[in-house]
Amino acid sequence: MNRKPRPNIQNQRMQVSRIGLGLGLAIACLLGAAAPALAQNAGKLRLTGGVSSIDGAAGGGLTPWAMIAGNASDDGVGGSAHLTRVTTGNYSLTSHGAAIGLFDRIELSIARQNFDTGATGSALGLPGLKLRQDILGAKLRLAGDAVLDSDRWMPQIALGIEAKHLDAGGLAGTLDSLGARRSGQDLYLSATKLLLEHGLLLNLTLRATQANQNGLLGFGGSAHQGRTLQPEFSMAKLLRRDLALGAEFRAKPDRLNPSALGAGLKEDDWADVFLAWAPHPQASLTLAWVDLGHIVPAVQSRRQRGAYASLQLSF
Repeated sequence: MNRKPRPNIQNQRMQVSRIGLGLGLAIACLLGAAAPALAQNAGKLRLTGGVSSIDGAAGGGLTPWAMIAGNASDDGVGGSAHLTRVTTGNYSLTSHGAAIGLFDRIELSIARQNFDTGATGSALGLPGLKLRQDILGAKLRLAGDAVLDSDRWMPQIALGIEAKHLDAGGLAGTLDSLGARRSGQDLYLSATKLLLEHGLLLNLTLRATQANQNGLLGFGGSAHQGRTLQPEFSMAKLLRRDLALGAEFRAKPDRLNPSALGAGLKEDDWADVFLAWAPHPQASLTLAWVDLGHIVPAVQSRRQRGAYASLQLSF
């Protein structure tokens, strides 16, 4: 009796493990390369470089800015490492990673996201389901200097890319049936304007993406495969030298809607209100209230609102 070939799950997991190992080696190489230049760091103004986004790039918690990671100015090398936790009514996300900034011109970042599906996984017949995503990022400052140009109209402008790979575990078959791939790339262009006199930072990011729920539900779908251009906004007000209050909005594509579940996979925009505290030039803590909209509303009908906390160490 002939049996249908089973997917080689072991090879898929080995592939993901190799990617994770490569990320670890990349961290070691980047931090090692930074060591000789540490003494050259002139340092940036506290909080003007932003914090680490959930995808690893420097900026706000939900969206990247044109700023380059680390505390170094244009004659040195800097970097950062972050640990972020987001908890909503039905889900939780942990993100950790590192970034390096080269001469305030180039940024390289890596991050891993672990998403706990909670009761939704159980409702889908996959109790204990966790989704894991690895992200490699690169950013190039094209023009402007947020601090030196603070008295001019010119913003700092940067071009970035985020290459993502998802380990979907037991959800892989479902994503295949929806036509969603496991790997994809986001391209973005950010413009950040710092008004030092008013203690105000404004950012606009335009992202070309195919990601479903930031990639945690794959990329594209049977009905929509092309990229869409999505706007993202950030605003932060410096309350004092070490404390900033701000808000973010991130428009999201809706690539899996409609599907076999009707509007059951509809994707909503994200938003947050955050407070960033930097008691030391090399450490910051960000707390936020987040609204991630509906996530798999076919199973969880309420909006996913909750808490965000992120610790960043930088040099």
